Amino acid sequence: PSNHKGAVLSTLQSLQARAFIFVLFVAVQKCDLHKLDEAPATEVVMTREEGLKYYHIMQTIRRMELKADQLYKQKIIRGFCHLYDGQEACAVGIEAAINMSDHLITAYRAHGYTYTRGGTVKKIMAELTGRRGGIAKGKGGSMHMYCKNFYGGNGIVGAQVPLGAGVALACKYQGNNELCVCLYGDGAANQGQIFETYNMASLWKLPVIFICENNRYGMGTSVERAAASTDYYKRGEFIPGLRVDGMDVLCVREATRFAAEHCRSGKGPILMELQTYRYHGHSMSDPGISYRTRDEIQEVRSKSDPISLLKDRLLSNNMASVEELKVIDVEVRKEIEDAAQFATTDPEPPLDELCNHMFSNNPPVEVRGTNPWAKLKSVS
Repeated sequence: PSNHKGAVLSTLQSLQARAFIFVLFVAVQKCDLHKLDEAPATEVVMTREEGLKYYHIMQTIRRMELKADQLYKQKIIRGFCHLYDGQEACAVGIEAAINMSDHLITAYRAHGYTYTRGGTVKKIMAELTGRRGGIAKGKGGSMHMYCKNFYGGNGIVGAQVPLGAGVALACKYQGNNELCVCLYGDGAANQGQIFETYNMASLWKLPVIFICENNRYGMGTSVERAAASTDYYKRGEFIPGLRVDGMDVLCVREATRFAAEHCRSGKGPILMELQTYRYHGHSMSDPGISYRTRDEIQEVRSKSDPISLLKDRLLSNNMASVEELKVIDVEVRKEIEDAAQFATTDPEPPLDELCNHMFSNNPPVEVRGTNPWAKLKSVS
């Protein structure tokens, strides 16, 4: 129909006027290598669709964490709460390079990965406020969130690393060509159980990518004061490793693609170090400025912010317009506000559900023949 032809022509003219580039060839920073003869690509391709998708996800994680900060200060979120803002390129870059059928396990700074693994902002926020609509039904809180092929936030420092190796062992045993991404921080990198896991993973050639998210501070201690060697990508010794800029989503993506191919080809584990930075303190109880200066934080924000880096790349290469990115920003803010509204009005889980969901088949919880709730009800 003539009206359809006119609409198509109008759309093409509009696109030409905005001079959008739909595919961009990008040069990214080289990796530092350990026991590797080959390296990830330094000239990579990003489509316009990918760029806008990465921007949307990173903005969602950033705004979600800032809202969590606000709700915590209002005493609506209680307990432990470790925020991920500043490190968004790590989560988004990793997920862009693996499959949703692959597996991922991380430490307690877990909100971003819960989202990228398929959780919704609504369920994550409700979990933070301890409501029954939360992703762990309000009983896990900030550190213990789970969804398909995502084995949580884990509260014990470094304990997720041997668990991740166990997941990788299951992948190898089942022969499903899947792998496990196992994340930990620079503070956990000195844990003995991590080195034990390196040994087993190497002996058994497990398909596991060990990733150290080096945000420069383990709680309130800088890496230089905590580690005799800050080359975390070499810590596997007999395991090949690489170090990459964790603030550039494309650097992370290409390094993870390289690591995933290494694992899937049967070569065993590989170790990655992502050099990143957290804007908040270690947790909400840490102001984050007693062991580093405000100027340091501001310098990272101004020069290396992962969202700003991607935004500048999109705009400077005519892959998106300022107006388009503003539309995404507005959509994200609305989603966060709607989720926060739900997280503050949804009811808390009832007491009689406290012992539910501990086992897959939900057997009654009895200790030496006694159901704790029977006694509780008789007392009340």
